[in-house]
Amino acid sequence: MNVRLVVPFIAVLSLAACATAPKPLQGQFNPIAPNQAVNVPQPGALVRWGGSIIETTPGPDQTCFQMLGRPLNASGRPASGSSSDDTSGRFIACRSGFYDPAVFQQGREVTFIGKISGTDSARIGEYDYRLPKIDADVVYLWPVVREVQVVDPWGPWGPGWGPGWGPGWGPYWGPRWGWW
Repeated sequence: MNVRLVVPFIAVLSLAACATAPKPLQGQFNPIAPNQAVNVPQPGALVRWGGSIIETTPGPDQTCFQMLGRPLNASGRPASGSSSDDTSGRFIACRSGFYDPAVFQQGREVTFIGKISGTDSARIGEYDYRLPKIDADVVYLWPVVREVQVVDPWGPWGPGWGPGWGPGWGPYWGPRWGWW
């Protein structure tokens, strides 16, 4: 087999794998967003919604999460960064069992898969808010992303930069001394 054909094929496959959703988040879902589900009820529609946790409330049989919904990227993770102000509305997702609020704390990113079961009312400040509610089959807590800033101690003017006096690498990739 020709190596020139195999290497690009493997590179394309590996890049495609980077944009794939984790196994529990794969499938076909209704494209309705949480803010649309309040105005156009679609009970029973299978959706994949995600966002940041506002509040986690464990009950005797289930745990409910009040979420600030955000659009999902290609891997199913809530979009972050400059688009973090882009919200798809609040929603409530409930799942049977106990989910610890110390782990599922405010601000963590979660993606849910479930069926729309109606709406709930919530009071946000002095405003009465209707939130779409889903009965979640999948609760996917995303790992915390740590932002790392790399600082070059030399800055852009490190040793060997440009023409000048001192040791470095000249225009012909050899050592140089002097000005040229």
